[in-house]
Amino acid sequence: MRDKPIATPSRTREILRKYGLDAKKSLGQNFLMDVSVLNQMLDAGGIDDQTVVIEIGPGIGALTEQLVEVAKKVYAFEIDQRFIPVLEEELSDYSNLEVIHQDILTVELQEVIPEIKHHSGERIVVVANLPYYITTPIIMRLIASSIPFDCMVLMMQKEVAERMAAGPNTKAYGSLSIAVMNHCQQEIAMIVPRTVFNPAPNVDSAVLCLTRRSEPLVKVDNEEAFQTFVKATFQHRRKTLWNNLMSVFGKDKTVKSKLSIILEQLGIDPKRRPESLTISEFGHLYEATSPLRDCSEKTN
Repeated sequence: MRDKPIATPSRTREILRKYGLDAKKSLGQNFLMDVSVLNQMLDAGGIDDQTVVIEIGPGIGALTEQLVEVAKKVYAFEIDQRFIPVLEEELSDYSNLEVIHQDILTVELQEVIPEIKHHSGERIVVVANLPYYITTPIIMRLIASSIPFDCMVLMMQKEVAERMAAGPNTKAYGSLSIAVMNHCQQEIAMIVPRTVFNPAPNVDSAVLCLTRRSEPLVKVDNEEAFQTFVKATFQHRRKTLWNNLMSVFGKDKTVKSKLSIILEQLGIDPKRRPESLTISEFGHLYEATSPLRDCSEKTN
């Protein structure tokens, strides 16, 4: 590592000036200038010389520089061509870094990273400072993938992190919370003020740690259909669970009667709000209403 880390105001300005760069608003780019924040991210992921890191959106390399100091190998995926020569030149001293100019949303990681294709026992950790506008699609794609990551350490908009980490009976709890918690243990490791970025975003950030579960909390026949069902029950948060279910299944008298019986058998009060249901209750409700969904789909 050089005398001054990239994640300092003076070095960041120096690199941006040297390569004639600025942050692209369209890509949600903000450069982090606080080494202590980066070190806490590494600690949260337990990254050491036995860890293979997948980094998303390295930018000018502030986080990358800290990662290659301690990790066994770092695969840095950068979609913006302007940053490729910066990373290759500024971090040329590190043989354990591979910079890959591809979109993380389209690349087949299993084909690019040998440690995934031939998993030989190394811990695989995903680390990223995610652009706000594409945070959820990236995380959901990684969760749905077969990549054997141990955990993800992700900096994102504070509000989104709170939604992903939320539990029942909280304002932030919703379909996104359930989609994430079904496959990962969630924990907000730290709040990051907007003042440590250049340019400063309009909101604060948070570092969210997602640890992969050995198996989902709720096993369903169709994960996509389950998430669609859960999302529909949260469509009108101020309404009761019953009213939201009416929007899903319609108000046919026979359907209402069957749904009423199902809720009674599950011990779920139809007057409850959707945010009061646990993921287990959503799982049972999804399975029990499967015949009603099948009928509804055939009718439509």
